[in-house]
Amino acid sequence: MELPIIYHPDYIAPLPPGHRFPMSKFRQLYELLLADGVAQTTQFHTPKLPPLELIELVHTPEYVKAYCEGTLEPKAQRRIGLPWSPELVNRTCVAVGGTHHAFPSYGSGFCIFNDLAIACRVLQKLGLVEKVLIVDLDVHQGDGTAFIFQGDESVFTFSMHCEVNFPGTKQTSDLDVPLAVGMEDDAYLQTLANYLPDLLSHIQPDLILYDAGVDPHIGDRLGKLALSDTGLFRREMQVLSTCVAAGYPVACVIGGGYADDIKSLVWRHSLLHRAASQVYHQYGL
Repeated sequence: MELPIIYHPDYIAPLPPGHRFPMSKFRQLYELLLADGVAQTTQFHTPKLPPLELIELVHTPEYVKAYCEGTLEPKAQRRIGLPWSPELVNRTCVAVGGTHHAFPSYGSGFCIFNDLAIACRVLQKLGLVEKVLIVDLDVHQGDGTAFIFQGDESVFTFSMHCEVNFPGTKQTSDLDVPLAVGMEDDAYLQTLANYLPDLLSHIQPDLILYDAGVDPHIGDRLGKLALSDTGLFRREMQVLSTCVAAGYPVACVIGGGYADDIKSLVWRHSLLHRAASQVYHQYGL
């Protein structure tokens, strides 16, 4: 078996020139992983468009319909931060949305549908998992995810994020760990080590969903933390080896990352795949 990686060419949708969401990074990351021998073409799996009823396990039918048909109110569309187009609708559904800022009835912060939440609900509906732990290490709080699963004991939400950053209004995760502006590698990794092993033994999840945002990096335009490339790689190794060594399966998504130098940004995202490949072989999965 090889480490499975999910990718679709439609992850790229056109955006206006100068838009700060780095849409081209998805294709460039795919190409970099192949060029560097981190992955072979046989490891990539192409997702299919999900039926809308699966998206509606989390989001209201009214919101899903309005977004897909392009009839959202302008204010709601602006809150998402990505201009509507049929191509973006297709990309959103194929990727099942941005990630953790999407709420049941609206999108926010470049997130349209909440893919982590939908994945949880679909897996639970299929009877494949009961208890899920979401480890959200994007620099911004996973506010949509926290809201969706509030009061739901089957999904535990853990968000470690910069205290003074978007979103202005924080939601309540099962465990929130706000971090001081400017935090560097060692302090960040020690903080993570203080929580993750105990969470695993306490929750004993059937699955961990890991949002590996690279926006805690010192070079990130929207981050306010100060991790290095090495710090990010150590973080990925720490999360994955901690989970796998304890016997828990983990599925990862790349998260936020904003930089003018797209090549550096793509490299940062690839650290997750490099770590995952190493851990996958190390534990003989």
